[in-house]
Amino acid sequence: MDAEAAFDFFVASYGVKYDKAVAKLTKDRNVLLAFYDFPTEHWKHIRTTNPIESTFATVRHRTGKTKGCLSRQTGLAMAFKLMMSAQKKWRKLDGANRMPEIIEGIEFKDGIKQLQNAA
Repeated sequence: MDAEAAFDFFVASYGVKYDKAVAKLTKDRNVLLAFYDFPTEHWKHIRTTNPIESTFATVRHRTGKTKGCLSRQTGLAMAFKLMMSAQKKWRKLDGANRMPEIIEGIEFKDGIKQLQNAA
């Protein structure tokens, strides 16, 4: 896989100068490259840096303007209603039809479904 070759090149190139940083990355190599264990259609969604932040952006903007008017109860109710309204505009996951395969535990390598050998 190209990502593994690039990772190895990075370790070889920067391991001496930035040994602590490279050691931490090397320790988490499998987690960092787990990205490729999902269907290709899902990659752009997985790459998103902070999906939770965009969910709460609408709530954050609205509650900033009404700071002094909210009790905890009304704040939670308003946040709930704002999120219910905002979800109508959310984009659906590309490759949503691949989700059952992931749930079933079918393996993907480099974004491609691996065929199961019948024994």
